[in-house]
Amino acid sequence: MKRYISEFIGTFCMVFCGTAAMAINEVTGGITHPGVAVTWGLIVMAMIYAFGEISGAHFNPAVTLGFAYAKKFPWKEVPKYSVIQTVAAIAASALVIMLFPKSEFIGATIPTVEAWRAFILEFLLTFILMVVIINVSTGSKEVGVMAGIAIGGVILLEAMFAGPITKASMNPARSLGPALVSGHFEHLWLYLTAPFMGSLLAVVSCKLVKDDQCCNEEC
Repeated sequence: MKRYISEFIGTFCMVFCGTAAMAINEVTGGITHPGVAVTWGLIVMAMIYAFGEISGAHFNPAVTLGFAYAKKFPWKEVPKYSVIQTVAAIAASALVIMLFPKSEFIGATIPTVEAWRAFILEFLLTFILMVVIINVSTGSKEVGVMAGIAIGGVILLEAMFAGPITKASMNPARSLGPALVSGHFEHLWLYLTAPFMGSLLAVVSCKLVKDDQCCNEEC
C-alpha cells in the first residue's frame, strides 16, 4: 500500500506542477516556454528522489510497462500502477482547472503538426526517455544516486525542444488527465499509444547493447 500511495502522490505532484505551469503561462504568459520545461524537469527529479526507493517512481504507465517487459517489475502490478497513475493525473488536472478556470487547455497535449508527425515525435521522445531510465536505474548505487538528475534532465531537454510541437507528453496518464477535465481530446489516441511503443523499443535496445542480466529483476 505504501508503494501505491507513493506512486499516487508522485504522479499527482508531477502532473499538477507541470500542467499548472502550462496553465499559468497560458493565462499570464509570465512563465514562458523555457520556464515550463524547467518546471517539468525539476518536479520529476524531485519526485524521483522523494519516492524512488519506495515505489520505483514510475509516474507513467509507459514506464511501468517497460519495466515489466524488462523483467524489473512484476506484470501483476502493471494494471494497479497504471490505474493509480491515471487517477492521480485526473485528480491533479481537476485541481488545476479549479485553481485556474481561465485556462482553456490546462496543459492538455494537443499537437501543432499533423498527427503522424506528432506520433513519431512522441514515440522517439519516449524511446529516449526510457533508454535513460532503463540504464540509470540498473547497475551501481552511484548510478542510482544520479538517476533523478539524469531523468529529470532528459525530460527538461525534451520538453524544451518538443514542447511547442506535441507538448512532450511521453506519458499516457499525463495526457489523459487534462484531456478528460478540459474536454480537449484532439489526437489523444497518439498519446495513448506512441509512449508505450517507444518504451518497449527502448527495453529491446537495452537487451541488445548490454549483458543479458542488464534487464532483469536481479540487476
